[in-house]
Amino acid sequence: MDKKISSAVIKRLPRYYRYLSELLDQGIDRISSRELSRQMNVTASQIRQDLNNFGGFGQQGYGYNVEMLKGEIGKILGLDRQYQVIILGAGNLGRALANYVGFEKRGFIVSAVFDIDADKVGRTVGNLKVRDMNDLSGYVAQNSVDIAALTLPKAKAPEVARRLNEMGVHAFWNFAATDLNLPPEAVVENVHLAESLMRLSYNIANLTIK
Repeated sequence: MDKKISSAVIKRLPRYYRYLSELLDQGIDRISSRELSRQMNVTASQIRQDLNNFGGFGQQGYGYNVEMLKGEIGKILGLDRQYQVIILGAGNLGRALANYVGFEKRGFIVSAVFDIDADKVGRTVGNLKVRDMNDLSGYVAQNSVDIAALTLPKAKAPEVARRLNEMGVHAFWNFAATDLNLPPEAVVENVHLAESLMRLSYNIANLTIK
């Protein structure tokens, strides 16, 4: 796609996908932008503008075919393929990610979990046995790895990410509270839980009760 799509539009696409999935579960096969806007609390104009970035998909007087639109947004998001995911760190967060069944439904297959702690190595997390971090290089060399989820201490995460990038892993889901400093071509999605809570705290502190 040659056209540059704004990050704001891209951030809204997963929400569209989720609502369309819920509509299909309810047996709804057609919806107008106005009806969708009422459910999502986004203006109908915004919905049309967002979707027009990718061709529109709607029909005058008909609205949107829910299944078709969900499929098209899924393709835009890359959900028409599977991704092999490894998790680095088998602490509470790493175990929670490994046990979450929703990832596989979306095509994200957790294929391995690694940790440096001898007490965790060999234990079962989800349906996987935790591997020793010393085996990471051999595993990546022999298996396809699309995404590395980092649930490591922030002191360890940059170095592990650098090693993985040198091994050919280019996408990182970073839960460590630190920047990874990877080459520009690496794809990094940072999930800073503490920062999210601070934003929530700010909004609570500045909430005006009418």
